[in-house]
Amino acid sequence: MDRELPGSLWGRLEPLLTHVERPSRYLGGEWNAPDIAAGGTEVVLAYPDVYEIGISNLGLAILQEAVNGMVGACAERVYSPWGDMEREMRSAGIPLFSIETHRPVAAFDILGISIPHELTYTNVLNLIDLAGLPLRAVDRSSGPLVIGGGCGAANPEPLAEFFDLFVLGEGEEALRSIVELVIRGKSGGWSREKVLGEAARLRGVYRPSDYRVEYGEDSLVREMAPVEGGKIRKNLVDLDRWLLPERPIVPFCEAIHDRLNVELFRGCTRGCRFCQAGMIYRPVRERSPGEVARMVDELAGATGYEEVSLCSLSSTDYTRLDDVVRRVSDICEHRRMVLSLPSLRMDGRSVEAAGRLSRGGRGGLTFAPEAGTERLRRVINKPIAEDDMARAVISAVRSGRRRVKLYFMIGLPTETDSDVEAISALVFRLRDAVRSEGLAPPACNVSVSTFVPKSHTPFEWAQQASMEEVERKQGILRSTLRSRGVNLSWHDKEATLVEGCLSRGDRRLAGVLERVWADGARFESWSEHFDFSRWENAWREEGVDPAFYCHRRRGADEVFPWDHLDFGVEKSFLRQEYRRALDGETSSDCRDGECLGCGVCSGLDTAIELKGEWR
Repeated sequence: MDRELPGSLWGRLEPLLTHVERPSRYLGGEWNAPDIAAGGTEVVLAYPDVYEIGISNLGLAILQEAVNGMVGACAERVYSPWGDMEREMRSAGIPLFSIETHRPVAAFDILGISIPHELTYTNVLNLIDLAGLPLRAVDRSSGPLVIGGGCGAANPEPLAEFFDLFVLGEGEEALRSIVELVIRGKSGGWSREKVLGEAARLRGVYRPSDYRVEYGEDSLVREMAPVEGGKIRKNLVDLDRWLLPERPIVPFCEAIHDRLNVELFRGCTRGCRFCQAGMIYRPVRERSPGEVARMVDELAGATGYEEVSLCSLSSTDYTRLDDVVRRVSDICEHRRMVLSLPSLRMDGRSVEAAGRLSRGGRGGLTFAPEAGTERLRRVINKPIAEDDMARAVISAVRSGRRRVKLYFMIGLPTETDSDVEAISALVFRLRDAVRSEGLAPPACNVSVSTFVPKSHTPFEWAQQASMEEVERKQGILRSTLRSRGVNLSWHDKEATLVEGCLSRGDRRLAGVLERVWADGARFESWSEHFDFSRWENAWREEGVDPAFYCHRRRGADEVFPWDHLDFGVEKSFLRQEYRRALDGETSSDCRDGECLGCGVCSGLDTAIELKGEWR
């Protein structure tokens, strides 16, 4: 790690590290950290949460290597400083700095901020302010281009006032295109405005200032009127062309995911109606088993991790799972590693997958039934039979797994109290099914989140449950799900209301965000730091009613703040799926051969890969 590069703040920064809880968050120089040479076009990639969470983000690692593989460009990292470090930095007048070279973020050409979810929005504003940049894009005439991307950019409108650009969809090729454009702009002496204008012409790059929002007297969005250009279409990449990261950075301190992560595939066509990722990441693109195995072997040798996770939205939908698990299990056995498959679907294929992991060792398995009754699972288009759930858990226990995590949701459309009570009953029946096979039931962690309607999903028209209703349903679970070996956790109802307000919000929420941030809001997804009174005060002072965004059912023809952003799935298809949900009708997986007309294949000039024979 070269701390002597021109502009390094290390000399002023080092004395502060004796006053903070974990200096390792700010040191840099980790195993596999890139060597950075000053000059060229410089990018700093930010994650708006603490180091231990951000270092586990696979997307940021991929983007950093994508930029560092370019000639004439380099990419460094920065994470949200913890409260103790922020106080020290502000007291000493030290601006936000990169981890690799400890240079001021304001000196870079591009500040790229990954936006994982709505409760990181105040940290996003804090990163911009700590860098010494004006919060609002309209006030910035110099400094780095501030670019956002990630899942939280599916509806970027609440943050639109603070960003110069957003990248929709997958960022590997798009970010490199922007970097190439900045390289040309620097050599050609382009103005900042020209660079931004040219960037906005790239596929999947959205410049909020290119659109004007018109509101009706009823406060609804009447039109997202383009000043120039048209609908913004998301980016896609071919996974077998982007075999990144090649050398993952290994942190000095324990990360939230202290393991090797390798992507199996992207996208999902199961069509779960609550799932934003399943809609915005279509179409399905699989990585070949040989490339997955090669990456696992090489990355294990480059990092020394003891566990590898094969990542995807639904691992058992990978059509060549048997082949890849066999190959990776051999590697894990040789290297004495643990193999895990996160978020398994509780059906027959997961039973097979759990059995094939018998050599995987001590890792637990995660399943997501989502709802406690078959009726409600049909509403959300996740029609899993209880017999299949039981077989999946039994198979997991037989393969040596002593821990199972189950994800559920409450507050789903059409849900009744009986559906909530059924969650507890289902957990106990699954444990009884294990006992009936003469096996000791596993430790069971039951995580219950509250449903938040998301943009670009069939439920974007739906109402969100009120805090009173959520509290009552959480009480049902507390009273009915009591047993040794079962641990129940749930999301705070107040934080869920904030998330819901931001998830379907518009640009009028910019003032709310700025007020909440100025009032000290940081790390809002951490329950010990979340202060609901800040949000209540900001809503009142800005004249915003969160119920307008959360608790009303949208009209069929309502214009949404994100309608000008094209993630491939047509709004008419989403509306059709919403009607089918209310009628309790399920829809098939199009990879089984029946096209449902979602619009992805024709709209994005691509094709769905059919499943074929399960092997």
